[in-house]
Amino acid sequence: MLSLRSITTESVTLDQVPAVYRGTQRIISKTPFRISFFGGGTDYPAWYREHEGAVIGTTIDKYCYLTCRYLPPFFDHRTRIVYSKQECVNDNARIIHPPIRAALSLMEVHDGVEIHHDGDLPARSGLGSSSACTVGILNALYAMQGRRASKMEMTLKAIHIEQNLLGENVGSQDQAFAAHGGFNKILFHPTGQIEVLPVTVMSPRRYALQRNLMFCFTRTTRVASRVAKSVIENIPGRRLELEEMRRMVDVAEEILYEGNLDDFGRLLHESWALKRSISPHISNSYLDEIYHTARKAGALGGKLIGAGGGGFMVFYVPFEQQDRVKAALSDLVWVPLGFESEGSKIIYYSE
Repeated sequence: MLSLRSITTESVTLDQVPAVYRGTQRIISKTPFRISFFGGGTDYPAWYREHEGAVIGTTIDKYCYLTCRYLPPFFDHRTRIVYSKQECVNDNARIIHPPIRAALSLMEVHDGVEIHHDGDLPARSGLGSSSACTVGILNALYAMQGRRASKMEMTLKAIHIEQNLLGENVGSQDQAFAAHGGFNKILFHPTGQIEVLPVTVMSPRRYALQRNLMFCFTRTTRVASRVAKSVIENIPGRRLELEEMRRMVDVAEEILYEGNLDDFGRLLHESWALKRSISPHISNSYLDEIYHTARKAGALGGKLIGAGGGGFMVFYVPFEQQDRVKAALSDLVWVPLGFESEGSKIIYYSE
């Protein structure tokens, strides 16, 4: 029998380590959510496989956490997954949680595991939380196997899981933002190549933008894949709108570097009007009323974050007008917002 004393990295592989010992290992990954400002819709393969797509946005200081370990053989079940529900199964293929089930299969994890999924903000709220979970579980599973993946490798694997293995109607920006972190312009080429280009705006200017952004929860959630399905179906007839949304990415980048930052807010307003025209499922009368109220109180522009249909909204509001906007929409949940620059990372690793 293999003793704990005999375990060395030179002589023993992970498969040879008894499950009772491997159960003492714990790993926690921390993966940021994101806000996409411009270009959303051009990151769907149905668009960028024929036309170049681009988005500009940033990760924020709100995260999902995946805590993982191999589960020791002391229980009636082999695997336990804990999120808003709890799953206890004896076969990983029977896990209901889609990204976790698919990631375990792709990473060829056949042993029993315990995984806890926690988030700072609600799921299904437009912040790329599903992709953050997919990237985060991949990062943690690589660490459990004593490996480290590059940010682009995690991006492409997460896209493969969501678009191919799970067949979800999702774009390709959320995975890239979650893995890389930071304020980025991301290009999607017809070849399938993805380029993540940092927006290197000086700190004082970046802080000024952050200070003028307001972030609120509309108290509604939705399944992004359902909203995205209607957008994807409408792509052939919305070429002009999507080309204009792609052009706005370059305009926004120019504003960030050397323009009047208030023009960033006005451009958000123009972009939101275009996005709403692509599908009737992107907004509704309740969300429109929130938007119009914010504008009357001083917001220069804003948008629903993500595919649409509910969740969080972001507004560009000159700082001196922000109290008025909060007062006009006092029934909403206002969340402090900060930018993030590191992307998915392992924050705890115990042997």
